[in-house]
Amino acid sequence: MAKTDWRGRKVLVTGAAGFIGSHLVERLVELGAETRALVRYTSTGSRGWLEKSPAADRVTFIASDICDERTVAGAVKGVDTVFHLAALIGIPYSYHAPDSYVRTNIEGTANVLRAALDAGVSRIVHTSTSEVYGSARTVPIREDHPLQTQSPYSATKAGADLLAFSYYSSFGLPVITVRPFNTFGPRQSARAVIPTIITQALAGQEIKLGHTAPTRDFTYVADTVDGFLQIAGADAALGRVVNLGCGEEISIGALAERIVALIGTPARIVADAARERPVTSEVDRLCADHSLARQLGWTPSHTLDAGLRETIEWIKSNREHFRTGEYAI
Repeated sequence: MAKTDWRGRKVLVTGAAGFIGSHLVERLVELGAETRALVRYTSTGSRGWLEKSPAADRVTFIASDICDERTVAGAVKGVDTVFHLAALIGIPYSYHAPDSYVRTNIEGTANVLRAALDAGVSRIVHTSTSEVYGSARTVPIREDHPLQTQSPYSATKAGADLLAFSYYSSFGLPVITVRPFNTFGPRQSARAVIPTIITQALAGQEIKLGHTAPTRDFTYVADTVDGFLQIAGADAALGRVVNLGCGEEISIGALAERIVALIGTPARIVADAARERPVTSEVDRLCADHSLARQLGWTPSHTLDAGLRETIEWIKSNREHFRTGEYAI
């Protein structure tokens, strides 16, 4: 399948200052897209991970919040394609502040969908998460696997997914839902397990983890970005959900052992009850069936070890962004 020509296309990325969003913005700029970046307003005017990006001077920044309907509508106006990544994502924090997840992930997504419909965009790519599947009933997990929302975070993301599909069915909005499995790589925060393990290992500390038996399907961020771009141009994906995952699972305990081996520093893995999710909220197993994404032209190119090496080297050079040993929710 031929890849979309992004040269001169007007594109908006919500959540552009974040982990995946910043990589996506840089890739779009590299491909010649006229790129707008919607970043959350702060009093410091922070552009997040795009603050010092070499692509920043070729990006139009819009400081707003997806919960503000009027500014979202202004950001979408005149755009051809919208990549909607803005969300509250931390699972542990969703136990503490579930209402904020409803406002951002559901109400905020409603604002983006409505603005896209009113503006007549030609494509909107909505970002889901593998967490909406809950613990796998069948493996690998296909897109028609039942939704089992085991945390407030996953519940709000499932709600947003269904809302996106309703706009496709009810109003003909050309929306695609991309469902990444566990994306990792440079710029990911310590609320995610891979940076948590790496930072503790590099510091020569004990590696404190919650449950280590659950399995996850990890995808390097450059591959996830390629998936967004490839699926965005696929007419056959309209109105559908598309998994982005490698189709390989590894337990959190085995992952920690692999990272320790790659770093080459002895480190003991210890259980930390404070980091454990409630038993009925823990997702025990995730592994993607990515056959649909492959049919649409996407194939991940990074092995887990290759991605881990890149991530380790980046964290080594950017330790100031992490509070090593502190549990980030």
